[in-house]
Amino acid sequence: MRRVAVLLMVVLAAASLVLVSGCGKKKPIEEPIAQSSETSALRGDDIPLPSQQEQIYVEPTAGVFEDIRFDFDKYNVRPSDEGTLGRIARWLKDNEKTNVLIEGHCDERGTNEYNMALGEQRALAARRYLVSLGVDASRLSTISYGEERPLDSRSNEEAWAKNRRAHFTISE
Repeated sequence: MRRVAVLLMVVLAAASLVLVSGCGKKKPIEEPIAQSSETSALRGDDIPLPSQQEQIYVEPTAGVFEDIRFDFDKYNVRPSDEGTLGRIARWLKDNEKTNVLIEGHCDERGTNEYNMALGEQRALAARRYLVSLGVDASRLSTISYGEERPLDSRSNEEAWAKNRRAHFTISE
């Protein structure tokens, strides 16, 4: 009988420890705020949230390293691309250990030799612009791919405009 009493006391003590340890301070439950359907749509409440098992990864450079474009047979930086280069320069100043490879690309028109030279001039133009914004030149390397790596393989003005670009990649 004494063994049963001791065993019962041990079980009760263990159970009370489990209960006490699970009773930490809890967050108060907030009442939902009444919303109109317009407010919910603007806040994106109708978009399902990912489960805890799903991982959402956003590249830390997303929206920073966008391509810049060039006009036909040109390698000067267009005013419309100065903002993009400014964002790249700010990011590089904040991340001083990161180096960038600037790729020069062309559309399919012109000879291979001409497009390789034009692609190099486009990459160098982007590099010079970044250096003028205070980025250390030793962190920026260039390469020309000429017409060899098109974004759009079609043969029309829309495709050619996409392919005339400087592309930026991180190179550690």
